[in-house]
Amino acid sequence: MSPTIAKPRTKTAPKTARPPLWKVILLNDDFTPREFVVQVLKAVFRLNESQSYRVMMTAHQKGACVIAVYTRDVAETKAKEATDLGKANGFPLYFTTEKEE
Repeated sequence: MSPTIAKPRTKTAPKTARPPLWKVILLNDDFTPREFVVQVLKAVFRLNESQSYRVMMTAHQKGACVIAVYTRDVAETKAKEATDLGKANGFPLYFTTEKEE
């Protein structure tokens, strides 16, 4: 009789990849008051007073500042909400999203 060869059973676990992340970026403009930008950052992105001020000043000095990183849907929703708040108050405040590398 020939010997029986048993092959080990391998279990393949499905690999789930994390969704790609997107940055929300505040773009500087020369017309929106600094206090209003701080208010929007606090309201939409839940930053505290000092964090909001630092983000606003970084955007003011460098032209743009990354606020936070989210999944694509959340990032686009927050950027649109913040931009719409600026438009509703007559300011050219603008937030955009960009894929994180």
